Amino acid sequence: MYYVNREQLNVRLQVIPEVVEALVLLQQSWDGSLLQGLAQERAIHLAIEAVTDIGSYLIDGFIMRDASSYEDIVTIIAGEDVFPAELQESLLELVRLRKPLVQDYFEWTRGELHPMTAVLPKTLASFKSAVESYLVRELGK
Repeated sequence: MYYVNREQLNVRLQVIPEVVEALVLLQQSWDGSLLQGLAQERAIHLAIEAVTDIGSYLIDGFIMRDASSYEDIVTIIAGEDVFPAELQESLLELVRLRKPLVQDYFEWTRGELHPMTAVLPKTLASFKSAVESYLVRELGK
């Protein structure tokens, strides 16, 4: 029997639409300002944390193999068919941004619209939908 913390998964899944909305708004109104640069950084950071937190809850709840890195979290849940294969590369590219955002933040180019900002809205929405479908498929309701 699995113990999947659906409450915590749902809390994190509900963050995704807000992040998607922020990324779309940033794309539409990008002016390269410091404020928008910092907002973009935070939106991408939240996307990374949501994806890895959700992945970690799935790995723990469904007793999948232990992850050794953020990239491994994505690889493991991809291998368990949590989301379609075409999302894997975008999600890996996303989690690879964690180190530049969190540890090397002083080198981040804030005045430029990051290429992931355009890709993430669709990727995140698809990821959210896939996780929700996976939970229903594996646990019912």
